This record gives sequence, C-alpha cells and structure tokens, in this order.
Amino acid sequence: MALPSGRFRDPRSTEYDYISSIVVRCPGCAKAARVVPAPEGPDPRGRMLFRPRRLVCRGCGLSRVWSGRRVTFSRGTAQPATDPYFGMPLWLQVETRHGWLWAYNLEHLDLIRRFVQASLRERAPWYDTGQKMTLVARLPAWIKRAQNRDEVLRAVSRIHASLIAA
Repeated sequence: MALPSGRFRDPRSTEYDYISSIVVRCPGCAKAARVVPAPEGPDPRGRMLFRPRRLVCRGCGLSRVWSGRRVTFSRGTAQPATDPYFGMPLWLQVETRHGWLWAYNLEHLDLIRRFVQASLRERAPWYDTGQKMTLVARLPAWIKRAQNRDEVLRAVSRIHASLIAA
C-alpha cells in the first residue's frame, strides 16, 4: 500500500538495523571506506552486534579486522559521530547550527530524509511491539521541529552529495 508523499509511518527500526554497513572516513587516505561484517566469523549464530567486522577501503586498499567485545555508539549531536567498532569518523555527517546531523549509511540517511520532509508523521503504538524508543523517536528535537525542516533537508542533501563526490 503506497502512502501519500507527505506522510511518514515509523517502520519501528532501531540503530542496530543500520550497522550492517557503515560508511566511514578511511584513516589511510581520508576517502570513503566501509565497516562491514567479516565474511566468516567464528560463530555465525552469534549476535549481529558483536560479530567480527572489517574496515575496508577501496581507495588505498586498507583492511582492518575488529573482533573485540566493546561497541561504543555515538550519542547526541554536540560532536562528530564515529562508528561503533573502530571509532572512525562517519563519512555521512555534516555540522549545522543546531548540531551534527549524521547517518551510518544511505538507508539511514533516507529514513531521516523521509521523516523530516513529511508533514504527517505517524508512530506505531508502543504496545503493539513493546518497543517504545525507535530510531525515529530518538532523533533530536531540533531535527523533528517543522521550523528546521528546510535546514535539515539541505544538510541531508549536502551529506548525500559528499558521498557521490567521493
């Protein structure tokens, strides 16, 4: 069922749904690199969050493996965001006058864009799934405000353009 263009329905996703591929700044050449799950982890049935990861850059050929047990998520928008595994700065981020707008990958950025541009934003009742704080619910208030819609959409466009230019 297609929704009207001015309507957004929360897909009930969390940040864990967007960490399978994270676009970061390569520490070797400063171009766009990716943090992806390692092809063959020791336990494929283990939790997705703690599976081994690989940092791969097509620009300089850098490849690093993460198999630690510590994951650190970026909180807030007061400073630039980093990926939860290697601590590398995210590629898809830009500073605005309100704070940093960032996304792990293009799907995450598209979710933010669709949410911000919608004039009608619907949330599913928490009692349907038992999940109160989805990714959309956790967005900072300045991103949710209608008065900042144009500024946030311009920032999303700048982020998208930075990936295309890379």
